[in-house]
Amino acid sequence: MILQSTPVLTVADIEESESFFVKLGFRRTVEVPHGDGLGFVILTLGGDAGGDGGIGVMLETPEAGSADTGLPPETFAPGSRLFMSVADLAAAEKALEGYEIALPRRTTFYGAIETGWREPGGNFVIVAQFAANSPDEG
Repeated sequence: MILQSTPVLTVADIEESESFFVKLGFRRTVEVPHGDGLGFVILTLGGDAGGDGGIGVMLETPEAGSADTGLPPETFAPGSRLFMSVADLAAAEKALEGYEIALPRRTTFYGAIETGWREPGGNFVIVAQFAANSPDEG
């Protein structure tokens, strides 16, 4: 059965979108060049130095996706959503100051406090803190 699930976000500019995730603690563990720049990267948070384990996000340009699969670039239009749980939402909000807020901070019916951003590639990213993950909970 499923051993891992990693979202692949289609972005116009790898480095621009990567900076969003780096501010949340992700690091680049894999890169694939395409044309004069990068076409694909894997970013990880936690796990070992090789990127195994932990949390992962893949970023890919439409052109690189098209070259890899043979499908037309428009197949890879932005539109994915990513949901991440954090221990300290305020720290994430501070780290992402200046990025477009697409969902103002709110408390959900399922007990999360969350804020949503549009990362530079156009994808919607929700960062949520649950009471059980709060630094104030023991």
